[in-house]
Amino acid sequence: MLDVLTVTLNPALDLSTSAVEVVPTHKIRCATLKYHPGGGGVNVARVIHRLGADCTALYPAGGASGVRFQKLLDEEGVPSICLGMGGETRESFSVLDRTNQNEYRFVLPGPELEEHEWQACLTRIIAVENLPQYVVASGSLPPCVPLDFYARLSRLLKPRQIKLVLDTSGPALQLALNAGVYLCKPSLRELSELCGQELKSEADWQRAGQALINQGKVQVLVLSLGEGGACMFTKDASYFAPALPMRVVSAIGAGDSFVGAMVWALSKSYDLPDAFKYGVAGASAALLSAGSGLCQPADVSRLYADVRLTRL
Repeated sequence: MLDVLTVTLNPALDLSTSAVEVVPTHKIRCATLKYHPGGGGVNVARVIHRLGADCTALYPAGGASGVRFQKLLDEEGVPSICLGMGGETRESFSVLDRTNQNEYRFVLPGPELEEHEWQACLTRIIAVENLPQYVVASGSLPPCVPLDFYARLSRLLKPRQIKLVLDTSGPALQLALNAGVYLCKPSLRELSELCGQELKSEADWQRAGQALINQGKVQVLVLSLGEGGACMFTKDASYFAPALPMRVVSAIGAGDSFVGAMVWALSKSYDLPDAFKYGVAGASAALLSAGSGLCQPADVSRLYADVRLTRL
């Protein structure tokens, strides 16, 4: 059986560079450009593949940037299912200001997907040989894709006993939770939007997370607190993990590395607290890589030993 299938409706060719200083009006001389295949689910697949699980990335791609995207993913050895589309695969661009260490990220909306193109993604997911234990759907939806796309995916996977892990935001997240998912990873702002109120304290976070679980919308909720660490809520227990002290090179891909490392651990039968610790370690390890380099296995393994969990 395939361990994990990731789904990325809005992949991006990630370009990253650095400059001495980013200032308005003047020409900014940049360092050598780096290219990576990106987008939420694709980044998750790259992490899971590095850590040693059997993972396939499914995504639509088109145009010259789509060809380059697929070539880069192939060079990393990540198995993939590339579905053609009429539009051009989008690009994202980041620049590190080396003077003050500020990172500037420019994210384009992506091409419109025709109905037959996004429908083909749903059809292809279910047609995968050796259906996976987990499907990870991550990232934004491109223009013209219905906001209930992830909810439709949930309804397709449930009868097949496949666990859906979701990392998205806004109405797409709300609609998917109404259909029910196994695991989701909102930020504090996103959780506040889901419950319709400001969450000021740890007790508020726990109450909001447990409410979604009790309503049957999610089984495992991971709350990302950025520099404040992360929480995990399940039906039976709640945990907090403080952030590890790190010298940050780039924060790009930290969330995807969290999901990738946690799902990798789950696919290898680690229990939920241990998988959560691997997620924290993966996110922390990603901070050590420039641009969208994501986490490296040696760093994940080393940092895992430093993660401390507290029962709430």
